[in-house]
Amino acid sequence: MNIRGLAAWSCLTAVMAFGVAACGGDDDEPEGGGGATEGGGGSVNVYSSLPLQGASRPQSEDVQNGIRLALKQKGGKCGDWTVTYEPLDDATASAGQWEPGQTSANARKVAQDDKAVAYIGEFNSGASAISIPITNEAGILQVSPANTALGLTKAGAGATPGEPDKYYPTGERNYARIVPVDIIQGAAQAQYMKDEGVTSVYLLDDTQVYGKGVVANTKTPTEEQGITIAGEDSWDGKASNYRALAAKIKDSGADAVFMGGILQNNGPQLAKDLNAAMPDAKLFGPDGMADTEFTKDLPAKVQAQVYLTVPVVAPEELPPSGQQFYKDYEAEFDESQEEIAPYAVYGYEAMAAVCDAIAQGGDDRAAVIEAFFSTKDRESPLGTYSIDADGDTTLTDYGSYTVEGGDLVFNKVIQAPVS
Repeated sequence: MNIRGLAAWSCLTAVMAFGVAACGGDDDEPEGGGGATEGGGGSVNVYSSLPLQGASRPQSEDVQNGIRLALKQKGGKCGDWTVTYEPLDDATASAGQWEPGQTSANARKVAQDDKAVAYIGEFNSGASAISIPITNEAGILQVSPANTALGLTKAGAGATPGEPDKYYPTGERNYARIVPVDIIQGAAQAQYMKDEGVTSVYLLDDTQVYGKGVVANTKTPTEEQGITIAGEDSWDGKASNYRALAAKIKDSGADAVFMGGILQNNGPQLAKDLNAAMPDAKLFGPDGMADTEFTKDLPAKVQAQVYLTVPVVAPEELPPSGQQFYKDYEAEFDESQEEIAPYAVYGYEAMAAVCDAIAQGGDDRAAVIEAFFSTKDRESPLGTYSIDADGDTTLTDYGSYTVEGGDLVFNKVIQAPVS
């Protein structure tokens, strides 16, 4: 079973191909709810905002497919309410990734739609830092299938001054996520480093909200594991190369580097230059790097030194409903490609959970938010979870991965202790 960024499961005896083709209409057109006719409850609109240009496009398309699949399996209706789904693009061609102005425009479009009750997004934590205040003022439920930056919901290590309160001008919470926060990923990273024999690590961030946060959340648990922090720095995602930075890190004596950021900020070039200067150093990265758009062009010698974490585990580690998701996805979408992105299942669960909240709250935005935040012991393809008062999931499992043939190979589930 190949999964984009989660491939070559060692315990599977057969390879199953999964497709990634978009379905159900053009990304710029609203999509009806699976052919259902409008029911007694009327109709509401649900939007997603994901980066559909640049290296993130394949991943985002699969997240969209997960959303579409969940809605189709509901018959296009959430309780008595017919749902129209409209995907939005928060990236631009010039940026090649999410862009602040486009993200803001998306959120404002949704805020101005009287029939809008939910917004699935963003994919990048820095983008959500822009959209949350807008959806908060409009009183619209926002659910992210991928954000992990701690400061979006909680104060503490990794959060900046004013976080998270500055994102909620009304004083009420409207934003939630179904992926574990970076305080958990940081502990998983530290455990992974210890398991791989790291004694000294150099920490790098890409200057974005996510990158700085994941580094801060990784630093303390790494020190608690007895691993020395050899130094800290940032990399410029627009630089042509990182040879000088790599030489500086080499001089620190570190036997590992943590690349805290997203692959779109020139992640492959960073990894290549680090390996050229330090061929024996282990290169660790968070979920922002966990995609074949990062790994596929790395030389084999670099791939052999890369270790990544992502809050997605092998299908056989998931509950039966999680395993069924992959079967349903395979049956629903074109099989012309062999990979399915790791966050596709999170897109599916985001829509399924949002749909259940709409079934309870209908077109009353406040009631939809209240219903989502009341989620308790929900059985899902990801496992059983609740949503806490801050909007965070109680899920804690992270998967650890290595790289082979350009694909991520599942290693094991890390259940790291969080202090």
